[in-house]
Formats: sequence, structure tokens, C-alpha cells
Amino acid sequence: MPRKKPFSNKQKKKQLQVKRERKRGETGSGPNSRNASTERGAERDRERQSDTSDSETTDIRRINQQPSNREGRYDPNRYRLHFEKESKEEVERRKKLARERVLEQVAESTLEVNINDIYPPEKGLDFPRRPSWHYGMLREELLRKEEKSFREYLEALHSRNPPGTLSHFEHNLETWRQLWRVLEMSDVILLIVDIRHPVLQFPPALYHCITGELKKQVILVLNKADLCPAPLVLAWRHYLSSNFPHLHCVCFTSHPGQPYTTVLQKKRMRRKGGWGQAGGPIHILRACQEITAGRVDLSSWEQKIQRDAVDGGPEGDQAEEGAESVLMEHQSDVALELASPSQELYKDGVLTLGCIGFPNVGKSSVLNSLVGRKVVSVSRTPGHTKYFQTYYLTPTVKLCDCPGLVFPSRVDKQLQILAGIYPVSQLQEPYSSVGYLCERTPFQNLLKLKHPSEGEVPGEAPGEEKWTAWDVCEAWAERRGYKTAKAARNDVYRAANSLLRLAIDGRLCLCLRPPGYTAQRDKWESHPDVAEIIALQGRRDEEGAGDRDEEEGESSSEPEEERDRDADDDEDGDDEDDGFVAPARKEQPKANLTVNMFSVLGEGECD
Repeated sequence: MPRKKPFSNKQKKKQLQVKRERKRGETGSGPNSRNASTERGAERDRERQSDTSDSETTDIRRINQQPSNREGRYDPNRYRLHFEKESKEEVERRKKLARERVLEQVAESTLEVNINDIYPPEKGLDFPRRPSWHYGMLREELLRKEEKSFREYLEALHSRNPPGTLSHFEHNLETWRQLWRVLEMSDVILLIVDIRHPVLQFPPALYHCITGELKKQVILVLNKADLCPAPLVLAWRHYLSSNFPHLHCVCFTSHPGQPYTTVLQKKRMRRKGGWGQAGGPIHILRACQEITAGRVDLSSWEQKIQRDAVDGGPEGDQAEEGAESVLMEHQSDVALELASPSQELYKDGVLTLGCIGFPNVGKSSVLNSLVGRKVVSVSRTPGHTKYFQTYYLTPTVKLCDCPGLVFPSRVDKQLQILAGIYPVSQLQEPYSSVGYLCERTPFQNLLKLKHPSEGEVPGEAPGEEKWTAWDVCEAWAERRGYKTAKAARNDVYRAANSLLRLAIDGRLCLCLRPPGYTAQRDKWESHPDVAEIIALQGRRDEEGAGDRDEEEGESSSEPEEERDRDADDDEDGDDEDDGFVAPARKEQPKANLTVNMFSVLGEGECD
């Protein structure tokens, strides 16, 4: 006989309360009933369980599950990430391959990626659309119509693409509803991508929907421009603007003035200027002025940018004088209160900018930089922004931050992880992604690793050992001193997570390139517009960056920074973007330090 399911005293008490109310003739469905909120919450859970994933055809894994003990309308798991679960056999196969497959450096041209390889037009990689609706529809009727349309979309998508061919993408209908609302209420769309891999995060179907069906303009924000060399930034801007003629491409960075040292960089830290010192707000303003063509008064926005540039930007949570900031948060329950897609643009003389994009591309950081102070929480964890929220930048400009959404594509899942789309803390098998990274970066010179089997094979000289992804993780665990709690063995899982976080943060920088970049490198390096990109990045020149890095950042405590990254990846991690810089250790004399700008570790830190 099977064992009974555990039943707590609290659940028993609620059950008896409902039973007593039913005997008294109270159904519990009234607005003043003690159990009304509980029953409403259970009903919503049943609805969401049935309508936010295609559980009939695929197995869905819900990422970043949060404890939910509250009674009432708030559900912390309503907008959590829903990705397709991988089979145990596939995970074990990749883990075995990471132990056996010898890493080989790939050709430089392999880093060149065409957007048609990520989103093949013939594969039907569209995204879920909101079905037609009108104000005469009831809310329940609209939700049922959206659920049916979403299920039909998933069935059609899986029928065109065999299992295993698609990468991770969002299966939560509630999050797609957030995107629909933002697209409807916005006048101009800010599509934000990471400059290291912009083709991964620029779905052509979304671009054609906004410019074709919705008749709205798109500004492509190439964010984190400080993580790539200026010629590569310029090449990506040219590639995207030439392939999508109605696109307004601008470059942006929330961390100007960061030195670029080939592949390895120091931790990106904000200078004392705060959020107001970002590079690129003026370019977004110019693009908006070109789009609006004088139909919206943007002079107050231009004056604000000039004040922030002169004053260094307001710090902390202090607002500007004479400009009260109003933060408004909207959840998707207000579906019918939003304007229809056919609304007039720039209603009441207000320009609404919708910030959309994939997780972890820096949407919230861009919004904070445009405002000039922190108004939106920022985190390294993908899916941190749960629902869209609006913020009035000036009386005539309104910003809207949307949760990150992963669109269907055919990109390698390992590259998806290195792009920060999938939470590192939720990975079951991180070793194949480490191998993907090592084959595309000079990891031996950067990490200064000692092979685990060095000296064990007779006749084999040091440096001639064959590396696997597992060997790299084991050597990094030995280098950092990561040990398991019970047996004190090298903690390879923790080491793999550490390396992936270094890559996602931009300290081990893997940058993709547009097609033909390797053959035309000299052309882009000598292009006259390179000086403009360097100025936006906040650098004086590209040469001597290593010396400035040596002067500015080498005194910070590297082991402390690394321990911070080994904390739970689901934490906010706001310290990266709030202007806090690690204090320098002045007690150590610089004369005794031998600085290597290509080394993640200082000498003797693991002793």
C-alpha cells in the first residue's frame, strides 16, 4: 500500500476552517471570506499550471523557484523562467564527453557568426504573438484566447524543429504577456543587445513585427561597448545597420573609462560619477529626435543629459532639483487598461520608450544610466526583472523596463550559457560550456594553470599535456583552493561555475565577430569612425591600456572578489553597479609586486 502524502497541521487547520464555513452556508467565494484569498490563489495556480507551458509535449524546468508562503494576490513565481528540461541521458553524455574530449583551439574565423545561422528563415523561428482583442472582451475571454494561441504556437514550432535542435527559450506565457504590453504601450522600442554577441539577441522576427505590423521604430542599443575593441564595435554596427535598413544603431556603455586588455579584463567598476556618467545617452536622444521629427519636445531631456555631464550625475538615491521622479510598477493583470496597438503615437505629447531584450544584456542598467541614478534593481541573475515598470525621465519622456525574454533560436546551448541567458547556478553540467570557452580563448596563458597529470607521465615535458574541459576545471579548482566538504577533493563543479561567471562578467571576454571581419580587420582598425567609438568608451587611446589597468585596479583584493562570485548566483549582486569600488590594500608595498596583466591571480594568493 503506498504511503500517504505528508499533511501538515497548518493544512489540516485550513481544511477544518473551510469545512466549518461550508456548514454555516459560507462558500468561501465571497470577497470577505477568510479563505477567499487562499482559494483565489489556488485557482490562479491551477490556471497558470495549465496555461504557461506546453507540459503535454515537453518537460519544462522552472528556474529560480522562490518560496511562496504568502496568502493573497502576490506570487513570486509567476514570472520565473520556464525552459525545456534536458534529459538525464543528454546531461550524462556531455559530462562524459567533457572528461574525454581533448580541447583544440579553433580557427579565428570560427568566431564569425551570421545572423541567418542563428535564426534560419526557413525554420519558422517566430515568436508568440498576442491575438487580436478589443475593449468589449471580458478579461477571462482574452486570457483563454491568449492561452490557446500560445499552445498552438508551441505545437507548430516543435513540429517544424525536431527535438534537440532548438536552444533554450521561454515557455512562460506570463512573461510573453509582459512583452506584448510593452510593445503596445511604447512609441519607440529600445532593443538592447550585448555587443559581445549581438546576433544571438537580435531576433529578425521581432524587428519585422515592430517595424511592419506595429509601424513603430526600433533603436538597437549595442550595450557593454567597453567589453570589445573599438574596431569590432564599429564592424558590428555596420553589419546590423546594413542588413536591417530601418534600424537606428547606437552604442552604449554604463562603465565608460574601463581599460581594455586584450581578452582578460579587471572587474568592471563604476567610477565616482555614478549612473550619470554613462556613454551613449546623447546618441539615444539624437535617434529619438530624428524619429519624432519635432512632434515631441525633448529639450528637457537634452538639458538633463548636459547637467549630468557637467555635475557628474546625481549619486545615490537623490533626485534632481526641480524634477520629481515618479516610479510606477504595472503587472500584467491590467491587460485591458493598456492602450490598443492602434493607438496614436506620442499621446499627450509624451514619448514612451520600451526597453526590451534578452536576459542579462543590461536593460535595467541602461534605464538607470538614462535616469542618472538607480531606480531599477540590477542583478547578474537572468530573469531578475519580473514585470515591466515605467519611469518618467522628464515630463515628456517615459521609460519602460520589460523582463528579459529568450526567443527560439538554433544557437549552441554552450554559447547561450556564456552569454548569460541561462542562470549558471542552475546548470546541471557546466563543463561543456567551459570547454567551448577554452577552445576560443588562450586559457593556458591567461589562467596560468598546471595540468593535473603534470609529471605523472614519464617522458612528457611540462606544457605538452592534452587538456580536456574536466582538466581545466580541476586545475582551476587546485589553483583557487576549491575543495569538497567531505573528501577534500578538488571541487570541479564550483571551479566550472567560477570560470563561467568570469566569462559572463566580461573578465574572460569571448567576443563574436560579423562575417568577413577577420579578412577585413585592417580596414576596421584604420576606419575614421574608430575614434568616435574610443571616445564613447571613455578611453584616451587603445595603446597603453595595460599600463593604466596596472595603475588603477591591481591593488584590489582578488580573492575577495572571487569569493563574492562564488556566492549564490540568485542574489541581487547590486554591488557591481552601485558605485562601490573595492578599497585598495595600501599596506602592501608595490615594490614587491610583480604585476602580470594577463593573470587572474596574484602570486602566492593560494598559498
